[in-house]
Amino acid sequence: MAHEFLKEQMFKKVMVANRGAIAARVIRALKQMQIASVAVFSEADRGLPYLAEADEAHAIGSAEPQQSYLNQAALLKVLRDADCDALHPGYGFLSENHVFASEVERAGACFIGPSPRWIEAMGHKTRARALMGQHGMPLALSTGVLSAMDDAALAQARAIGFPVLVKPASGGGGIGMLPARDEAELIRAFAQATSVATRSFGSADLYLERLVERPRHIEFQILADRHGRACHVFERDCSVQRRHQKVIEESPAPMLPRGEISAMAERIAALLGGLGYDVIGTVEMLYTPELGFFFLEMNTRLQVEHAVTEEVCGIDLVRAQIRLAAGERLREVLPTRIEPRGHAIEARIYAEDPVRFFPSPGTLRSFTLPCGDGIRVETGYASGAVITPYYDPMIAKLIAHAENRPTAIDRLVRALHATEITGVKTNIPFLIKVLMHPDFAAGRVHTGLAAEIVKTT
Repeated sequence: MAHEFLKEQMFKKVMVANRGAIAARVIRALKQMQIASVAVFSEADRGLPYLAEADEAHAIGSAEPQQSYLNQAALLKVLRDADCDALHPGYGFLSENHVFASEVERAGACFIGPSPRWIEAMGHKTRARALMGQHGMPLALSTGVLSAMDDAALAQARAIGFPVLVKPASGGGGIGMLPARDEAELIRAFAQATSVATRSFGSADLYLERLVERPRHIEFQILADRHGRACHVFERDCSVQRRHQKVIEESPAPMLPRGEISAMAERIAALLGGLGYDVIGTVEMLYTPELGFFFLEMNTRLQVEHAVTEEVCGIDLVRAQIRLAAGERLREVLPTRIEPRGHAIEARIYAEDPVRFFPSPGTLRSFTLPCGDGIRVETGYASGAVITPYYDPMIAKLIAHAENRPTAIDRLVRALHATEITGVKTNIPFLIKVLMHPDFAAGRVHTGLAAEIVKTT
């Protein structure tokens, strides 16, 4: 069915409902497309450098996210007052909120992302799993939504087998996910996860999933038009994680059978195309040699790690997302043939203690990021900016691209050594330690690698 925002011409003015590196990234893409941009900012972010790059910048509230970047009324007021015909949500905040997406459409603008029905369908993890399972996607053992950790829930946990992972059904980003190796630990983890899920996502819905030890975390980038066509843009390996939060991502995935990866990528694209999914999304899978691939979740937005795909495929995913949302067809947006070239690795630089990994807010007294052949930097900060405790502590992403993986690793390590940040602690020593570890160098990556490296140093 045709979408109501199919357009004969491109958007004229787009509001960017986000902050930091992703706001800077989207504003840059809009400028390249000669589309006017409207930035928003909280009081804590007043003066960040990307605001000057936008055609307009509007204050939306105090530092607290609920009063600014999560304040739907304030965002919709800017959308209307600035006469925007579209809104780009970035990632995080309201990017996967189907209610907000619907309100944007009701205001007469286009939400630059999947249709609200797809955001809703994929946003609730157990319902998304049920949908994908109905269409043949392999799934890990799991329960449905559990209202309480009572005898019935404990029986379900025993049925799928310990260890289990407690997961918020409406969550993402690893927030609220807790492992449990026995029933006593499960009861504690369930109570803690309920509190975190309610506070973070406004929903206490939890479910249990069989915890797979040391899997690979592989995600597949999907682009789709509003005319029933979908394609994949290959995969990213996001296995290096700390407390379920990705810290190093790369493409292509090292040391995996290319035939198996390609077959799964084609299968996912065919499934989503057949269902009528639209614009952009990422299907996240776990992989072990014994079990193969199985579905984890789908993110209905641009990913933090989109740059590694851009580097190896030569496709601007942000511009593609905007064009697809405007109604263009895949064949108009993408080249006829997409061939990955070389290898790309991204490291997320956080303002945090590199040993205990607690956030380290403060003022960036100096902030010098590297440049050079094969190095790309994404950030929303500059020297003198304040890293506040109100938002995610990621302050920059460094991406290295080279003809092969060893050279990409070497470039990224050199770039991290050349990065100068004072005023806050950062995780740069930890990132270098991982990148130089023999297991990472050999491509023996898995979701437990970072924790193992921390324990042995």
